[in-house]
Amino acid sequence: MDEYEREALDKQRYYHVVKGNELVQKSRYELSLPEQKTIAYICSMIKPVDVTDSVQGIPYQLEYEFNIREYCKVCGFDYDNGKNYADIKATLKHLRDKSMWLTMENGSETLVGWLSRVTVNKQSGIVKIKLDDILVPFLFDLGQRFTEYRLIQILGMKSAYSVRIYELLKSYAYQKSKTFGLDELKRLLMVDGIESYNRFPDFRRYVLEIAVKEINKLTDLNVSYEAIKKGRKVDKLKFRIETKESIPQLFARLETGKILDEKQK
Repeated sequence: MDEYEREALDKQRYYHVVKGNELVQKSRYELSLPEQKTIAYICSMIKPVDVTDSVQGIPYQLEYEFNIREYCKVCGFDYDNGKNYADIKATLKHLRDKSMWLTMENGSETLVGWLSRVTVNKQSGIVKIKLDDILVPFLFDLGQRFTEYRLIQILGMKSAYSVRIYELLKSYAYQKSKTFGLDELKRLLMVDGIESYNRFPDFRRYVLEIAVKEINKLTDLNVSYEAIKKGRKVDKLKFRIETKESIPQLFARLETGKILDEKQK
């Protein structure tokens, strides 16, 4: 990889990802790690359009395209892997097939998908996607309260729960702390139906501790949590959220860069 390509790659990794707080804080969805990184990658491409050029008055672009090899490089996937084409097709298919309920301004609930259309060209390696027009306002700053971070913050993570918990805590970072009911957090993470996580020690070991470690090591946040008991059982989790100073943030980004480079050797 030459210096010019490296510079372009780093630039894309620093693109902003924006998600409305309604989507981050209240919606329940289950995405694998590659699916979450792919959605973040797509979100980093979302841009507004001039209202005079918009379709049906929608002030943002709905259709995007990207090169599979470039996508793999940005996200830290092995771009020389012969399975890339099949893997990206499977990931995009899952995103196209999955849906969730979103609460609209009038209080009604609407079932939406992440993507409304996907086209993949094996010969050119180009993917064309169209976002669900109802979902996009929740992925773009249109005056609503929103969560924003740079794509690189999540690219080095190995746990899908780390990404989801990072986004949740990032959305509450301005409060410095956030308390979740244990059952509430499990519902948001879509693990409330997983029997192995019924015991708090297992949930703590396989979800919380991994997420906190990755967030503190790789992102712009330092987080910790306190288990609050009701009787003998853990009832709530109080997270403390601190935004790192510039130098610790730089070290976190360098650590992510090492992880991504190692994956692509």
